[in-house]
Amino acid sequence: MTARSAHIAALGRLLLAVIFLYSGIGKILAPAMTQGYIAAAGLPFPSLAYLIAIAVEVGGGILLILGFQTKLAGLVLAIFSVAAALAFHHNFADQDQLLHFLKNISMAGGLLQVAAFGAGSFSIDARRGRAPAIATASQHAH
Repeated sequence: MTARSAHIAALGRLLLAVIFLYSGIGKILAPAMTQGYIAAAGLPFPSLAYLIAIAVEVGGGILLILGFQTKLAGLVLAIFSVAAALAFHHNFADQDQLLHFLKNISMAGGLLQVAAFGAGSFSIDARRGRAPAIATASQHAH
């Protein structure tokens, strides 16, 4: 991995994490509203779903930023994104809901890239030997 692509991978992880951290913190700040929204969508156990959503969003967002257990975090967040799209944004007659659905599906695509290729060199995973090292200029001379 080149230094440039290592920087791009780190920036990509950060940008993917922002929406999950923002959403998770929003849920923490408005528990009753969030649980009501979950219940209104017809999902069982709104209190449990609320806690799982916070754990996945905040925990997964932090893991992405740090580049720790990145492949697993990317996979879990991708599954979560698709599940949220299907559970909450299925009224395609509403243009806003369709856009939210497509946003979630697109995020899942990016997260699957993270799950497939890992965190990149600027990560805890790389320091622990789970990501490719940055290529030096001499490696590109061939």
